[in-house]
Amino acid sequence: MNEIFGIPVQAFLGQLMLGLVNGAFYAMLSLGLAVIFGLLDIVNFAHGALYMLGAFAAWIMLDKWGVNYWFALILAPLVVGIVGVAIERLFLKHLYGLDPLYSLLLTFGLALIFEGLLRDQYGVSGQSYPVPELLSGATNLGFMVLPNYRAWVVLASLAVCLGTWYLIERTRLGAYLRAGTENAKLVQAFGINVPLMVMLTYGAGAALAALAGVLAAPIIQVNPLMGSNLIIVVFAVVVIGGMGSIMGSILTGLGLGVVEGLTRVFYPEASNIVVFVIMVIVLMIRPTGLFGKEA
Repeated sequence: MNEIFGIPVQAFLGQLMLGLVNGAFYAMLSLGLAVIFGLLDIVNFAHGALYMLGAFAAWIMLDKWGVNYWFALILAPLVVGIVGVAIERLFLKHLYGLDPLYSLLLTFGLALIFEGLLRDQYGVSGQSYPVPELLSGATNLGFMVLPNYRAWVVLASLAVCLGTWYLIERTRLGAYLRAGTENAKLVQAFGINVPLMVMLTYGAGAALAALAGVLAAPIIQVNPLMGSNLIIVVFAVVVIGGMGSIMGSILTGLGLGVVEGLTRVFYPEASNIVVFVIMVIVLMIRPTGLFGKEA
């Protein structure tokens, strides 16, 4: 069998793999958005900029201090997580209880500031980041050649996404987080520091975005526009999965990445809009998204 639906098998599977890689990034970024919106009720338009900051942090660490990829996987999310904590403490804490539109406008402005600062410093041309030696090359599976780094991205993203879901939905800490955002005064009466939990939750969401940026750095050119080019699609993924639904964001991100990849095979002209077409259809049928809760 050399063809699938009239497409050469290797070309079909190659696009399927590319779709899975894109879906992994969609899942990780939409997961961070879902955590921040679901627990804090913040529409975080700075998420794409935090993703970009993670990639730039990894590149700068390598370029200036020789920090390799494996250390950058830890240090870059930590640095951007601290930036996220600063954003929450300095700006977002003043908007709690207000319409989410205010947080959207504020984070959109912050995203433009981050993007403008890095564009002024480094321009818009991309900076290359090398694939770590351990993950270089490819594995011949017989029916296709699988790039090792792309396989790593998919596996690492799945592990992070499922680990985050388990932490929030199946642990006592996750229960405290959910309870603290629903009734802060009651939870504080039990001696739990809710403002600290909120601050760390936003920082963790920022760190997730930065981790996705580090994973993306060896695949795409690191540049100030990489976040703004992706965030609109990721918001569409979150809306389709259901605002605030963590598992919905994971499954929808992976699924839409595959759909987008296969669309490039069968109808390339529609590959850039297929996610938005699906979003329109889903909102017409189920306004809360596929996995969202009815009000």
